[in-house]
Amino acid sequence: MATTPGPAAKDSSQWARFAVYALSFGCLLWVYHDFDWKGELPRLARIHWAWLAVAVASDILVYVTQAWRWNLLLRPIARLPLGRAVQAIYIGLFANEVLPLRSGELIRCYLQGVWNRISVAVVLSSALIERLIDGVWLILGFLLVSRVTPLPREVEAGVTVLTAVVGGLAALVLFAVFNRRFAIHVTTKHKWSEILRTLVEGLHAMGRSRSFVASVGASLVYLALQLVPIYAMLRGYELELGWGAAATVLVVLRLGTIVPGPPGNVGVFHFFCYLALHRMLGVDAQTAKSLAGLIFFTITVPLLVAGSIALAFTGRNIREILRHAREHHGKHGHADEAIKPSN
Repeated sequence: MATTPGPAAKDSSQWARFAVYALSFGCLLWVYHDFDWKGELPRLARIHWAWLAVAVASDILVYVTQAWRWNLLLRPIARLPLGRAVQAIYIGLFANEVLPLRSGELIRCYLQGVWNRISVAVVLSSALIERLIDGVWLILGFLLVSRVTPLPREVEAGVTVLTAVVGGLAALVLFAVFNRRFAIHVTTKHKWSEILRTLVEGLHAMGRSRSFVASVGASLVYLALQLVPIYAMLRGYELELGWGAAATVLVVLRLGTIVPGPPGNVGVFHFFCYLALHRMLGVDAQTAKSLAGLIFFTITVPLLVAGSIALAFTGRNIREILRHAREHHGKHGHADEAIKPSN
């Protein structure tokens, strides 16, 4: 049976939520406390809306590409329909926009598992591999950006921490991939032995498959497409900045929002976008603040719209799905009929 969280766990959860909301408010206050609303808002009316359309379309394509990559990673386990992967991702993204601490990651893995009747632990292992691949590409992107743009010490420190974390997780994954028997022997001593054993076997199957190489290439496409909305907004705002500037903003945003935070990374996103535009690219402060808000709006609204549509097909609300996912994870059971996929 699923265990009910005790008072201590509930208190820590409440404190964590309070902390992330305080962080969100603090970042917004810091960025916009002296914002020239009267001067900057009229500039939005003069934006080139064709560039806005390009940004929205490319942002949608980003997550279709992510679904394609996800299916490539899971191909050694099962051949999965692309549509359901896209739906699970958008429901997860919707959850990330409305719930704190990136709850959508658990939700999308849970839905992909129960809809396709494969182990949720295996799907979680695929999400871990996704993050490791993204981390490697992000570190490489940082090295390229640092050659053309001076980076603040805070960003360099963040990359150092990211490199250490990615290196440690990669070592564990490689250990599971190439030493499967010993890894299973070690994990069977843990109280969560069944989940860990399934996780190790999933990592072993995916890491040694031919489709893994294709998923690494798909990851590069996935990250490259994320440049397009940022570049389109720079052009739409009539700034003489190119793809290198868009890459700088993307790298700083990805580094700054790695740690789970407030819903949609509100405030945190604005802070790091402003940091990249103003401190690193030399955009004047008011324009940088205005553009940070515009980029956030352009990226967030399509996720909310597409996510709400994907969620509507399940006939459930997002908190109900999250509860199912946590219960499934807590009791290690089967909840294959808990949430119905779209037809």
